[in-house]
Amino acid sequence: MTRFRIDQMLSRHGYCSRGESRGWLKAGRVRIGDLIAKDPSEKVLLADLRIDGEPVDHPEGILVMLHKPAGLVCSRDEREGANVFSLLPERWSRRNPPITSVGRLDKETTGLLLITDRGELVQRWTSPRHKVTKRYEVLVDQDLTPELIPLFASGTLRLPDESDPCLPATLTLTGTRTASLDLIEGRYHQVRRMFASQGFRVESLHRSRFGALDLGDLPPGQWRAVSEASI
Repeated sequence: MTRFRIDQMLSRHGYCSRGESRGWLKAGRVRIGDLIAKDPSEKVLLADLRIDGEPVDHPEGILVMLHKPAGLVCSRDEREGANVFSLLPERWSRRNPPITSVGRLDKETTGLLLITDRGELVQRWTSPRHKVTKRYEVLVDQDLTPELIPLFASGTLRLPDESDPCLPATLTLTGTRTASLDLIEGRYHQVRRMFASQGFRVESLHRSRFGALDLGDLPPGQWRAVSEASI
């Protein structure tokens, strides 16, 4: 099993910088099993490390499902306002690499958002090649027409200023002005733009599924860990 330097692990998992690690050890906050760690350069098994009495947080990487509320952005740019990362432990944003969202939901869209620090998962699940289906619950400003169903499924619908048509998507009408839409792409504001291209304004948008993962009864603003296999 691989051993790592203590200061490297504290920095990698967002507890403190490598330069600050000596102070953490001096304060007795880091243990190797039952023994207080003394040397930040000592190499140890990650499973043996205890910080403030607790095992290392998400040692194999973070993957959580967050119920995004309206009014938060998926960007870290402070000029865009409050972001979804404020709902998660602050330490996670200091990890190396830091957490990021798998794709984005716009500010007023709610629902299922995956958060991870594993770049390969972001790449895999945002690429249409991997055909990960996302389901959106939509409310529009006027009565929906059945003709939208074959149009969205045709693979011929083009969005303004885009040459490539949208990939086939499955639209299910659930009410006079409500529908669910399953698609495998993630273009900029895609769902809103698909409906707008046919004269509909989306008044509310909620993502309820990502792959096999269902948001279920997870309350807005809350998160829970999920496994890669569950997607």
